[in-house]
Amino acid sequence: MSHPEALRSLLESVARGEINPDIALDKLKHLSFEPIEDFAKIDHHRQLRTGFPEVIWGPGKTPEQIVAIMAAMRQKSDVVMATRIEPPIALQLQEQVDDLVYYPIARICAIATPGRAIEVPGTISILTAGTADIPVAEEAAVTATLCGFTVQRLWDVGVAGIHRLLRHLHLLSSADVIIVVAGMEGALPSVVAGLIDRPVIAVPTSVGYGTSFGGIAPLLTMLNSCATGIGVVNIDNGFGAAMLAGQILRTAGRLAEENAAD
Repeated sequence: MSHPEALRSLLESVARGEINPDIALDKLKHLSFEPIEDFAKIDHHRQLRTGFPEVIWGPGKTPEQIVAIMAAMRQKSDVVMATRIEPPIALQLQEQVDDLVYYPIARICAIATPGRAIEVPGTISILTAGTADIPVAEEAAVTATLCGFTVQRLWDVGVAGIHRLLRHLHLLSSADVIIVVAGMEGALPSVVAGLIDRPVIAVPTSVGYGTSFGGIAPLLTMLNSCATGIGVVNIDNGFGAAMLAGQILRTAGRLAEENAAD
C-alpha cells in the first residue's frame, strides 16, 4: 500500500469511528517519508514525533543533492537547515536557492520564515572557553535560534582567566539551560556546574595541542567531572547540544502546562 493509500485508509477508519483519533495521530507519526530520486528519503514527520524537523548533514552530499532535499523539505517545514556547509558549497547553493541564508561561522545554511517568533519559553546560554571554540558554539546558537529558542552568548571566559566568568555570573543565573563549549583540557563545564543550579551541556572541541588528541582530552575531562548536573555530547557537536537543550526546555514547558491544567 502506498503512503497516500495508507493515509486515506487511516482517515476513513477514523471517519467511520473504527479508530480513535489519538491512535490515528500516533500512527501518523510514523507514516510519512518522501523519496528524493535514489539518494534520500525525507522524514517529514520527524517534527511531529520528536518536536524538531529533520536537518540535512552537508558533508558527503553534492550541492545538487542538497538543493533537491531542501526543495522537498521546504514544502512541509517552517525551517530547513543544512549543517557543516563550507563557504564554496554555500555559494553554489545560494546560486540555486534565492532565499537561502548562510551563517559562515556556524557553517549552517537555512531557509526560515523571516522574523520567526520565539516559540518556547526559556533561555539557552552558550559559553566558550576560548575564541577558537566559537565556531562550534555558533553552530549551537544558530541551530537553537532557528528552532525557536532564545539564545544568550558569552565568549572567551575560560578557566585561564576565571575572573572573566565570575564577572558574568548574573547572566548565567538568568539562563535556564547552559551549553559550555571548551577545548584544551575542557575544565570550564565543571566550573560552571559548580556555580549554577542549572543543567549544563558540555561540548568538547578539537581545539588544543597534540595531547588534546583532537578533542579526546576535553571529552574525558567532561565525562569524569566531579560536578553534578552535566551532560556531555560528542566532540565539536554544537548541533547536538542545541537539540538537547531544546528538549530540556520543551519538557519543562510541557510539565508547566500540565501542572497549570491540574
